[in-house]
Amino acid sequence: MKKRVLACLLLLTLAGCASQSRPQPPAADTPPAEQPAQSSEPILSPTDYPRVDGSTANLPMMAAIRAAATGESPEQAEAMTTCRKTPEAWMALANGETDLLLVYEASEQTKKRLDEIGNELVITPIGRDALVFLVNDGNPVTGLTQEQLTDIYTGAITNWSDVGGAGASIAAFQRPEASGSQSLFMKLLMRDKKPVEAPTELRPEEMGGLVDSIAEYDNSANALGYSVYYYVSCMYGMDGLRLLDVDGVSPSSETIASGAYPLINEYYLVTRANEPANSPAAKLRAFILSDTGRSVMEQAGYVPLQE
Repeated sequence: MKKRVLACLLLLTLAGCASQSRPQPPAADTPPAEQPAQSSEPILSPTDYPRVDGSTANLPMMAAIRAAATGESPEQAEAMTTCRKTPEAWMALANGETDLLLVYEASEQTKKRLDEIGNELVITPIGRDALVFLVNDGNPVTGLTQEQLTDIYTGAITNWSDVGGAGASIAAFQRPEASGSQSLFMKLLMRDKKPVEAPTELRPEEMGGLVDSIAEYDNSANALGYSVYYYVSCMYGMDGLRLLDVDGVSPSSETIASGAYPLINEYYLVTRANEPANSPAAKLRAFILSDTGRSVMEQAGYVPLQE
């Protein structure tokens, strides 16, 4: 994964960090003291850089923003960038263990824990990603509808022959309940329906573990799983796997940005509400919300929200 992250950062370096010509208005919940600065010069020294955390799929974004905000090289920024998983990152911010998140939506379980802590958070959507479904190249199925996917994960459909594939049982992988991709799966696809309980071997702990498992499963052509688009398209892609169309639309940066792909969700910039106006975290927040910050995200391969 480290090599994938660094590759994204090297592409960013080659592209540069020029600001966009049109000014981007601040998010609705951005206080006046946090109006985005438009300078492309470093805004923080490496020693003053705040503690940044978030979701695994946002690691390249975190490193790219650090490089642009501090003037560090991509290699230096990548070496200094780590993150917890999505639920742990949310809790770390609420508990004061980190200063700023670039993160996917919290699960309902995590939201309840955050409510119990009670620290008010400023949550600003900054971009889009998508829930995507993966199969092995040996599977002849190229797309499924949302209804078919829901039927598979509730157990109403158990054989690939029922959705245009070969006569083989569907090995439907899931993620742990509090993971970021599982939260998106429940929100965007399952909604008010409960998926069947997946056996341990079909519920890998890590995002990369799910991709590996689908590629290496004994009957790999029978496996089905899901992740977020950026992770499998830039960070942890693997030969021999294919993304499925959903409702006839292929997932891509263009269909995610336009909203044509049906299973999209926002990711967030999050700080504590009591963050001092001139703190490093507040300065970094303003930088991320600026045209320059948006450009950094785009050049790193992410999909910022449309203006």
